Amino acid sequence: MLKLPYAVASFQGLRNDGYLYVDRTQFIEQIENLNEKYLLLVRPRRFGKSLFLGMLESYYDIALKGQFDALFKGLYIHKNPTSLKNSYFVLILKTCNL
Repeated sequence: MLKLPYAVASFQGLRNDGYLYVDRTQFIEQIENLNEKYLLLVRPRRFGKSLFLGMLESYYDIALKGQFDALFKGLYIHKNPTSLKNSYFVLILKTCNL
């Protein structure tokens, strides 16, 4: 049985721990086809921005290439991968509240 996530922003944690995930991976193709230099994600609070960025991180990060099947099995992008799948070194910058 799938668990309902609340305040879970980790895509890897969500997929590995059996939480419900509403598939938004079809947007990866659309973003790549925009051919824009910058992309601005404007959404209300608690609307999945961090989770979406975590999904993009997992998709593009070359370090997670071996986990692609485990993370994306059953999702749209697993059946329709793009040529840029797992092809970037991803640097994650996190803020620190002091």
